Amino acid sequence: MVWFLNCLINALKSTGLILSKVLFKAAFWQKHVDTALNDRQRKLLNRLMDGFDGKLTSSKWAKIAKCSKDSAVRDINDLIEKGILQKEAAGGRSTNYELIGMPAGNRVDNGESHS
Repeated sequence: MVWFLNCLINALKSTGLILSKVLFKAAFWQKHVDTALNDRQRKLLNRLMDGFDGKLTSSKWAKIAKCSKDSAVRDINDLIEKGILQKEAAGGRSTNYELIGMPAGNRVDNGESHS
């Protein structure tokens, strides 16, 4: 009986996390319906909201969006100016970016570098 209740509790927690992701994504796109975004920006924003693996850098942006690193930096800076992305506070040897207001659990950060 205890095992069953633990399974039920875990399922409810998981459902809550999924629901918060879906509601955040819907609210985000509703808020930014009139924001000028290019296809690369839309693609990467959706990827961030769907659960991005690792930390977002301009190099990963360029690889995923299949564009130059210069285009990736321009895309990222444009989103920072629009109040959509921000630099992570941690800093380090390369700059990482995160979506402003994204609920916990949307990014998979396992310390590995996947793209």
